[in-house]
Amino acid sequence: MAPTPSPTLAARLAARARANLPEVWRAQIDGLAYDDAGHGFDPLGLHPDTIAVAVQYFRVLYERYFRVRSYGADNIPASGPAILASNHSGALPFDGAMIYLDVIRNSSPPRVVRPVMDHFVPGLPFVSTFFARAGAIGGSRGNVRYALEKGDLLLIFPEGTEGIGKPIWERYQLQEWRVGHVELAIRHRAPVVPVAVVGAEEQLPQVGQLNVHLLGIPYLPLVLSPLPLPVRYHIRYGAPIALHERYAVDDADDPEKVKAAAAEVKAAVADLIAHSLAEREGIFR
Repeated sequence: MAPTPSPTLAARLAARARANLPEVWRAQIDGLAYDDAGHGFDPLGLHPDTIAVAVQYFRVLYERYFRVRSYGADNIPASGPAILASNHSGALPFDGAMIYLDVIRNSSPPRVVRPVMDHFVPGLPFVSTFFARAGAIGGSRGNVRYALEKGDLLLIFPEGTEGIGKPIWERYQLQEWRVGHVELAIRHRAPVVPVAVVGAEEQLPQVGQLNVHLLGIPYLPLVLSPLPLPVRYHIRYGAPIALHERYAVDDADDPEKVKAAAAEVKAAVADLIAHSLAEREGIFR
């Protein structure tokens, strides 16, 4: 009889992660639906074992370091295509990771959100594969359209690197708000959920940038702290904006209508930011 092959390192990590997850997290992960393409992965590279690993090793940041407080997760659609449109900040993209965990933890029924990565991220060695296995997708229109057509929940940062790269004295000032998310929402009949993250702006106070284009990264941030500060994150989800009920599919090709729809989403995110800033008692509380 042939010997039983030893589990791979990835399989051992996944088994250990699942075994160590608290029941509330394990139940959410076990309840996730995904489209198995026949070899354990979905067509865009997601694998549920990697979700378990990501949650197990990042939840210490979510629960203990950034101590995330979540508001309005019931606004996340229970099924079907949808886009979370969030502000972006903090020099390093911990905000995306915390939204990712927060959606898994608090959505009902449980859903995994697929962050749409900037153009340079899929080219990064090692981490790009991990991101894809956890559910992130490259930001090509083909990938995004396919994900929406099959009913996925996407996370898009319309500010892009301009949001995450702004200096600390411009904190919570939304940068140029790209329109691609609303064009996709209108074309694919998907609601847009505005999301505000408060706390990330102060995690790594940024005072400048070095124009070093290493591995396609547009710059290196100059920050005042060698490590992220243990600020408290506040993640707030607003009511879904049903652009698809007010715009026809063909309106996705009308620049003025798309611009107006994007301005509506931006204003909703700004209102959520203002709400969270007014309520919080300090950056660490």
